Amino acid sequence: MRARVSAKEPRKPSTGPDNSGAGLPGSRVQSVDRAVWLLRAVADAGTRGAATAALGQACGLNRATAWRILSTLESHDLVASDRSSGRWSLGAGLVDIARLAGSEVVLRDVREGLERLALQTGETAALAVVRHGALTYIDEVAPSAIVSASWSGQPVSLYATSTGKVLLAWSTEEELAQLMPRRLTRHTATTITDRAELLADLDATRQRGYATCHGEFEESAWGVSAPVLDRMGGLLAVLSIWGPPPRVAAERFPTLGAIAVEAAEQMAPR
Repeated sequence: MRARVSAKEPRKPSTGPDNSGAGLPGSRVQSVDRAVWLLRAVADAGTRGAATAALGQACGLNRATAWRILSTLESHDLVASDRSSGRWSLGAGLVDIARLAGSEVVLRDVREGLERLALQTGETAALAVVRHGALTYIDEVAPSAIVSASWSGQPVSLYATSTGKVLLAWSTEEELAQLMPRRLTRHTATTITDRAELLADLDATRQRGYATCHGEFEESAWGVSAPVLDRMGGLLAVLSIWGPPPRVAAERFPTLGAIAVEAAEQMAPR
């Protein structure tokens, strides 16, 4: 069954300034316009991809022109071709560009999402992004009735917080070997300092879709975290819900975890 590609009327280059006021008459490059049309058509085709002819038809281009442009995009790893089926899909180079630009650039409704979470759960909601193999909190929202210490802008402990455990759980074996410290320092009475126990905790994190923390870095911070993934399954950010005991206890983790997973999916780029 052939993947369907939306045969929308292609957005053709204007002969004058665009509606946003950007650009001067005649300043647009037709070949770039066509490349963008094709890139969006490949994205619309989804994970199954689409053939050259279908993509060209969707963009108002003949097959030969579409193939030349797609081949050029492939040389930059922006699209990928399955030689056996002739279908095109998005390339890993797009993920690299998004990560270099900053994960927060491609995330959707971050502030609004955190505000909804804080209101829904009555706890602090925070977002940390991946930067150079580490995590940093970039935003957080606490309910107005709650006074809590701000973690915004602070680096994240990778093995003693639910946020850090998500990064470890969604890392490859090679990345995990680089990220995991040689010695797991004890911060509180509940800090996991045994490597085998930590690896088992990471396995459980992947299986249920969220990580938990029982006051392992700070005794007053209990909570859950869920991954915000890109379209290729790579980790862009980590969404967390946390608060002090006894208000946040292990009994609340399944409910809070399900809420965090759903909110993280809504923040993910489409």
